[in-house]
Amino acid sequence: MLVGYVSDEFYVAIPNVDMEFTRGTTSVRARTRASGSVHAGVEPGAYRVYLTCRGFTPKWVDMEVVEGRIHHFRLLSDNLSGYVWPKWTRSGEVGQVRLHSPYNSVVSLWRYGWEREFISKLGHFDDEPRGAYAQILPDGDVTRTGVKWSDHGYSFPEVDPRVYVEAPERSGLYYFHAKDATGAFFSFPWIVAPREPRHRLAVLASNINWNCYNHYGGRSNYVSAIKLSPRPHYNFRQEEVYYTDPALQPWIADEYDPLSFDRPEPLNMTSEHGSITDPMERRGEEHVAPAEWRLLGWLEREGFGYDYYAETQLHFDEMPLDDYEVLIVSTHPEYWSAKMYYQVKSWVFDGGGKLMVLGGNSLNCEVEFLDRTTITVRNNDHRKRPPGYESRFGTRHESEAHLTGVVTTHTGYETGAPYRVIDPSHWALAGTGLAEGDLFGTESLDRRAPGGASGHETDKRTPSSPPGVRLIAKGTNPDDGGAEMVHHRTASGGEVFSVGSISYTCSIAVDDQVSRVTRNVLERFLGS
Repeated sequence: MLVGYVSDEFYVAIPNVDMEFTRGTTSVRARTRASGSVHAGVEPGAYRVYLTCRGFTPKWVDMEVVEGRIHHFRLLSDNLSGYVWPKWTRSGEVGQVRLHSPYNSVVSLWRYGWEREFISKLGHFDDEPRGAYAQILPDGDVTRTGVKWSDHGYSFPEVDPRVYVEAPERSGLYYFHAKDATGAFFSFPWIVAPREPRHRLAVLASNINWNCYNHYGGRSNYVSAIKLSPRPHYNFRQEEVYYTDPALQPWIADEYDPLSFDRPEPLNMTSEHGSITDPMERRGEEHVAPAEWRLLGWLEREGFGYDYYAETQLHFDEMPLDDYEVLIVSTHPEYWSAKMYYQVKSWVFDGGGKLMVLGGNSLNCEVEFLDRTTITVRNNDHRKRPPGYESRFGTRHESEAHLTGVVTTHTGYETGAPYRVIDPSHWALAGTGLAEGDLFGTESLDRRAPGGASGHETDKRTPSSPPGVRLIAKGTNPDDGGAEMVHHRTASGGEVFSVGSISYTCSIAVDDQVSRVTRNVLERFLGS
């Protein structure tokens, strides 16, 4: 009888898992096959099932065997990992470090500015007995429910007080560093907002985007986007439609299963001894938190004070946007709620706010919050997109070009190139010495799409762009796929500057001309 499947934290099948089904005095042994399938000679009913496999944390689970029902057993590998909960907070509030460490480990807190600044050491986490700091991965689809680490195994006297950390006074991007006795290293971010506004400039972390690209548990908005597949993955290249079907089969539904924030984010890892000017070699880091760190470090190098917030804090009215003169979104702010979009648009068009979009594929798709920890992505069925379609956000509301001036297109995808000056008279280029046709943004830390500041994914003007939008420069990417750097003003005195490129923040710390252009805009927007 097929009872179910066993998979790891990425929903990859685990063969040769030794299992024991127990009920009363009954004990039935089973072993998973190559596909992770569990075939056992058991009658329907309630069982306690024990699972063990080398390289994974053993566990038991109570489950009901029902004829025709498939149970998804999950085992957690012995790889060091973790996250802080909540992942965004305010100065003085407390976060819980949820660490999975099968071996003795040390955890410390760092602030990521131009330099990485050591803040504090949480201590040595010595398991007693061995395996006490190994977490339990719940069965089923944890991408929907969250992994809920530290909900198991703590009863006396309380959860280890070392895992409770008070958010530092200074706002910014913080990282926890964990290193175990085997030499394994894992790092994970913490967004710390101020209790009250401290500066005129606010910067948004694109943490909704981080969640949409996080396939921990087996799903993201790119891996099994619609819902978890009935069987665990055996070979992604052969089975995952994102790789096998050029007809965009990951996005052929009107409804998509939720994605929980309550999961580790391996994509956001940083290296143990890396610096802000190191190239980003690991695939993925160039468009999430490690790339956003480059912008934050640059701001500090250039002397710009800022307050840092999560996008989720903006959505839940925990960011006083009206108290700020300038707002920066950067790198890859692809996924926004409609509430966020219209709030920022009103702040710019009605309130005179100054918006800098230092990223690409920005505000392109709506997400809805089911609660404070779970979102649903509104990709929509791509086959039903209307004539004149500009973006996924535009199919449900309006094109984001109404605000940002630009919208992403497939041309230029995963290429990198410098910008070419189109309008040398624009004040953003003041002091650069650049003339019409000159190139800038030749240096980049992006190794996925190397070649320049215009890259990875690029945005361009559309019929929805505001009247009077000025094209300052355009990337020289193939097939006319270059990012368009634009600026426009509103009747209220609001202004928007968009660079149209994911790779832009990968250049800002190492390219003098990109640095100067960005500084020009910030100084003008801040009135300094």
